Amino acid sequence: MSAPLTAGPRGFSRRTLLAASAAGLAVLATGCTSPAADEREKVTGRQADELSAQVAVQEAVVSAFVAAGAADPALAGEVADLAAQADAQLARLRAAAPGSSTSAAASSAGAPPAPETRAWLRGQVATAAASHAAACVGQSGARAALLGSIAAGLAGQDARLA
Repeated sequence: MSAPLTAGPRGFSRRTLLAASAAGLAVLATGCTSPAADEREKVTGRQADELSAQVAVQEAVVSAFVAAGAADPALAGEVADLAAQADAQLARLRAAAPGSSTSAAASSAGAPPAPETRAWLRGQVATAAASHAAACVGQSGARAALLGSIAAGLAGQDARLA
């Protein structure tokens, strides 16, 4: 035989549940409004210039990997994945920067000193990471996130080169 039903604490009544749902929906509707995505992603002239400057910074990093690899072939093999990552980051930056193009000045990072190639490359990567981190503050939305992500990735590369 089954146990008799006993009166226990009641749950929410329909009226209470309906009122709470309506209040929650109102809070959600007012609390989650933000400017339209188009407004957040509009690029000012200053932001476009800063982002183009960061493209040049990343081009210098890619060139530094090439120069370091030419100076020390063993190091080139060891950091090939880091060089590929830097190149992929450059492609993403170029795609995000309105009207960016390859910079002739950044394409020649100079020759690293032969006995200190790793330390030189590490310095190039650390400098670029700091530059991207500083620049992300002046950007908004996806551009800020991209620069912050690249800065973090380069900081990780700096640590691996240590």
